[in-house]
Amino acid sequence: MKRHNIPHRRLLRNCGAGIMILVLLLLTGSCEKGLIFPMASGRPYEVLVIIDTELWEAPAGRALFDILDTDVPGLPQSERSFRISQAEPQHLDQALRIFRNLIMVNIDPMQFTQTRMKFTRDKYAMDQIVLNINSPSEESFREFCVAHRQEVVDFLTKTEMNRLIKQLEKRYSKVTYDLAWQKFACKMYAPDELKSYKQGDNFFWTSNNTATGMENICMYSYPYEGPETFNKEYILQKRDSVMKENLPGEKPGMYMQTDTLYTTVKPIVVHNGYAMEARGLWIMRNDAMGGPFVSHSRVDMETGRVIVVEGFVYAPEKMKRGLMRRLEGSLYTLQLPAEQYSMEISTDIDEEPATPSSQKEDK
Repeated sequence: MKRHNIPHRRLLRNCGAGIMILVLLLLTGSCEKGLIFPMASGRPYEVLVIIDTELWEAPAGRALFDILDTDVPGLPQSERSFRISQAEPQHLDQALRIFRNLIMVNIDPMQFTQTRMKFTRDKYAMDQIVLNINSPSEESFREFCVAHRQEVVDFLTKTEMNRLIKQLEKRYSKVTYDLAWQKFACKMYAPDELKSYKQGDNFFWTSNNTATGMENICMYSYPYEGPETFNKEYILQKRDSVMKENLPGEKPGMYMQTDTLYTTVKPIVVHNGYAMEARGLWIMRNDAMGGPFVSHSRVDMETGRVIVVEGFVYAPEKMKRGLMRRLEGSLYTLQLPAEQYSMEISTDIDEEPATPSSQKEDK
């Protein structure tokens, strides 16, 4: 009997060793994958430009810098759209290439006949965007930047908003979500801290209700009366009447009003549908309060009504870029009753899939 037990014990030991080796291999594989695909680094709206320093300081490079160095529209004070860094291609090491937003400039007359830009997701890190701008010459690159400046700004801004939307889908204000559903049969994801609320006729308001850095979402509706419904004068008149009725000030004679001189209205596309965006400043009549706002007006074809969703901020003596962009990203999550779609915002720039060879460069 003992003769049979010895090889049995050896077999158990060998099996145990085999299992341990298998576990180690799996862990090693996971670690290697983590090294190849770490999470992207950097803060929202930070951009790293990979370009030769000499070219960066030349007119071609200055044209790209001027795009990134623009102000955020619709704010009461100057705030830059992006935080900009630059590095030379030969310095693109393991640490730099996992940056969340990379712009890679490649000028080569032997490879390219025209200037074009495409983007790649997750090329060197998870949740990363790499925007490649390829050009045959410095002058062609400069002209391209001048002609496509708004496309670049919109692409990078929408990229960050798409990251925000992914977060909002996991953690959002249940108060805002429930009110949007109950009053308008719509779905909407707003920042979780918006818990205070007020309701009115075809209207609701939610807020984090802080003394400074106050973030607010409003949603209201009115009948659609044809194409004339979508012009600046009509939209702002409706806004003023709705806000005056539903969000009065602390004392009689105080009410919210649009500062029409600093407000723009333009058509935009939201999830393949027509919408009007209003962006600018609001003031509290007969009071010292005020701040920026942005709104989307869309038509619910099932009910024949215009649905308006708006974000506005009151943050005296504070920077407002981050607050406003969080709220603006929330506006894109609005789903009208008949809509079923991905909430990701279209960037309108061609996407180029990351190739296995490009992903293996970090090994």
